[in-house]
Amino acid sequence: MGIKSTLKHSFVACALLLGSGSAISAEAEYTFKLHHFLPPPSMAHSKFLQPWADKVMAESNGRIKIDLYPAMQLGGKPPALFDQVRKGIVDISWTVTGYTPGRFPKSTVFELPFIATDAKPMSMAMQEYAETEMSDELKDVHLIAMHVHAPGSLHAREKPIHTAADLEGMKLRAPNKTMADAFTKLGANPVFMPVPQMPSALSKGVLDVAVLPYEVVKPLKIHQLVKHHTEVPGLYANTFIFSMNKKAYDSLPADLKQVIDNNSGIELAGHIGTLFDESEAVGRQAAVEQGNEIYQLPPSEVDIWKAKLSFVTEDWLKDMKADGYDSQKLLDEAHALIAKYQTANK
Repeated sequence: MGIKSTLKHSFVACALLLGSGSAISAEAEYTFKLHHFLPPPSMAHSKFLQPWADKVMAESNGRIKIDLYPAMQLGGKPPALFDQVRKGIVDISWTVTGYTPGRFPKSTVFELPFIATDAKPMSMAMQEYAETEMSDELKDVHLIAMHVHAPGSLHAREKPIHTAADLEGMKLRAPNKTMADAFTKLGANPVFMPVPQMPSALSKGVLDVAVLPYEVVKPLKIHQLVKHHTEVPGLYANTFIFSMNKKAYDSLPADLKQVIDNNSGIELAGHIGTLFDESEAVGRQAAVEQGNEIYQLPPSEVDIWKAKLSFVTEDWLKDMKADGYDSQKLLDEAHALIAKYQTANK
């Protein structure tokens, strides 16, 4: 049985056990708070984070209880989530690494234009890369998993985007600093903002274009605020970090640490990636049913975008090298790991 089916079956089994009450034989000895930025209807909350918490509870025989707080219910804005878990304000958080620019420089290689693939192999590559290359950047937390979402698309209010030139002068949400530089080169006016702010920004005309995967289009009702969707194969992906406060993890006895460890790492990253890949179709169908235009950039135009944005990778290599990193090694490793997990998941 493969990674995808193994985790899917175990998540379902744990949910059934919790529903029947047979998995719980003791009151919780440890109760942890898990904080994140998306609303409860989002795929990340309903299909990933809540089932993960339920699975940990079931496998700990009820000794670990994890309470979820979606949509920043415990206060602060999304960029604060990593520091909240680092400082112990919350016990566990899930957030976008790009919300804290400069905090995870090595992870930005996975955000370069046209490096993106399906979320499952890329997430597994991201996790192995984090384990081998990012221990210094992650030393203040206990890492559960790093992953990416499926490649993002462009969702425009009024004006269709069929060529790179169509972006000229458009106010566009940049998902991270790397892509902000890329879109600036294409003539757009990038605005950086977390995902939850986009519906309001689109409705008020603060944004002309939302840049994000289809996965969050439906829960945030983006498809009702735009008329045009442009799909650019492999345009970009965002990286995410799912982490636990070190003291909270260290407070657990060895057998309960093992429960957390059993629900961490590459297998979990692949499962998360699968969920993101599957959710793309759901969000895209919502746009279709809304009657919106779906435009797939033809290969000839994709080549133009790649040529125009090649400077982003070149600049990344120079800037990272100037900061003391072996940037070519990191880029080569990212490519090799993505290829490894693409082959493994065929």
